[in-house]
Amino acid sequence: MKVAILGTGYVGLTTGACLAYIGHRVVCADVDEKKIQGIREGRLPFHEEHLQRLIRDAQDRISFTCDSEAAVREADVVILAVGTPPRADGSPELAHLESAVEAILDGLAFKPDVTLIVNKSTAPVGTCDRIAARAADRGMADKVVVASNPEFLRQGRAVHDTLYPERIVVGGSDAAVEALRRMYAPLEGQSFDAPAYLPRPDDRTGSAFISVDVRSAEIGKYAANAYLAMKISFINEMANLSDRIGADIQQIAAIVGSDSRIGPAFLQAGIGYGGSCFPKDTRALRFIAGESGYDFKLLSAVIEVNRLQRTVVIDKLKREYPDLGGKTIAVLGLSFKPGTDDLRETPSLGIVEALLHEGASVRVHDPVALPAALRVLSPTVYAAASAEEAIAGADAAILVTEWSEYTSLDGASTAAKMRRPLFIDGRNAMPASFIREVEYIGIGAGTRMPALIS
Repeated sequence: MKVAILGTGYVGLTTGACLAYIGHRVVCADVDEKKIQGIREGRLPFHEEHLQRLIRDAQDRISFTCDSEAAVREADVVILAVGTPPRADGSPELAHLESAVEAILDGLAFKPDVTLIVNKSTAPVGTCDRIAARAADRGMADKVVVASNPEFLRQGRAVHDTLYPERIVVGGSDAAVEALRRMYAPLEGQSFDAPAYLPRPDDRTGSAFISVDVRSAEIGKYAANAYLAMKISFINEMANLSDRIGADIQQIAAIVGSDSRIGPAFLQAGIGYGGSCFPKDTRALRFIAGESGYDFKLLSAVIEVNRLQRTVVIDKLKREYPDLGGKTIAVLGLSFKPGTDDLRETPSLGIVEALLHEGASVRVHDPVALPAALRVLSPTVYAAASAEEAIAGADAAILVTEWSEYTSLDGASTAAKMRRPLFIDGRNAMPASFIREVEYIGIGAGTRMPALIS
C-alpha cells in the first residue's frame, strides 16, 4: 500500500519506518525543512534505539518531504501523527492537527479516488468526527473515510512496540477497518522477517487486532495511560507510607504484583512518571471529563500525587544535610526514562532547580540527553563527561534516570570517589551489591531485603 504520514516525531517517523520495513511505500511529510533535511542525511531529531538502522534498511521504500499536499495525492492511506501539546488547562493544542488536516484536504481536492485518513495523534474524543465534518464542509464527504488508530508506543522501545505490538486498535467504519487490517496484516500475523538486531520475542506469534467504534478508540489511549499512571502513583503513595511505618516497598510490590489480577508492571516506586504521554494524557483526560460535566476525582489524585512525588528525593537529602549550601550534589540521569533523550516533564529539571535554590553546587550527567539539558539548565550547573566524574568528591549523588551505566556502577569504587558516599536512589534501581557499599537511601525502601514468594 501507499502510505503518507504527516508528522515526523516519535510516532510518525517510527510508524513510517516500520511500515516501510514490512513492505509498504511510505512518504513522511513535515513542515520543518531543517528536520526533513536532517532525516535525509541520517540525523534523526530524537534518540530512539534501532530507528536509524531500520530507516536505512527500508530506504528503498521510504522518502521524506516538506510538501504535504503532494505526499497525500498518491496515498491509499494518510496518517496524522502531529503533536498535540498540552495547554495550561490540560486541553490539547490542536493547531498543528487542524493545519495538517487542511493540507490533506487541499492535496485530495482533485483526487478522484476515496482516501482513508487515519488519526494517530492523541486528540480529544470527537476529533475524527470533526475531521469528517471539515471534509463535508469543503464538499469532500465522498472523497474521504476517517478512522482512529491510537498508538501505544514506549519511548526507548518505540521500534520494538511498532513491529511487535500487543494489540492494534482501530476505530471506524467497516471499510476503514478492512483497509487498516490489510495495511497491518504483516504485523497482526507477524509474517515479516524480523531484523537481526531486533529479533521477534518468542511469545509474539501474532498481535491482537481490536476493532471498535471511533470514539472508543479515541478515548482508549487516554484510558490506558491514565490507568498505568494510577499504578505508579499508587505504589509511590505506598512507598511514602512504608517510609513512615518501617516496611519495604520492594517486598510490598512483590506481594501486590504477584496477584494475577494486578500484575507487577508499573509497580516500581520512585520519583514519579514524566515524558510526553502520561502527564499530557492524564491532564487531557481530566479535561475531557470536566468538559462532559464529570468530576474524575481518582485521576485528579493521580496527578497530584505525581506532582508531589518529585520532591521526595530533596526531602530525603535535606534530612541528611539540613543546609545544602556549599554541598556538591551529583545528579545521575536527566531524561525522563532510559533509552530516550526526551526531557519533557522529566523530574530531573525540577530536582536540579531545587538543589540550586538550596545553594548546592550541582553536577549532572546523562549518556544521551546532556546536550539538550544544557540548553535549559542554569549555566552554573556543571556537565560531567561521565558518571565517575560527576560523583568524584560529591557530598551526595541522586539517581534520577536508571540508565544501565549507573545501575552497573561498582559500589566500593563509587564510595571511594565520593566525599561522603551518600547515594539517594530515586528509582530503587541499584543492585544489592552496590547498596552494601554506600550510604544508601531508596524510595520507601525499608530494609531492602528481597521478597520471598513461594
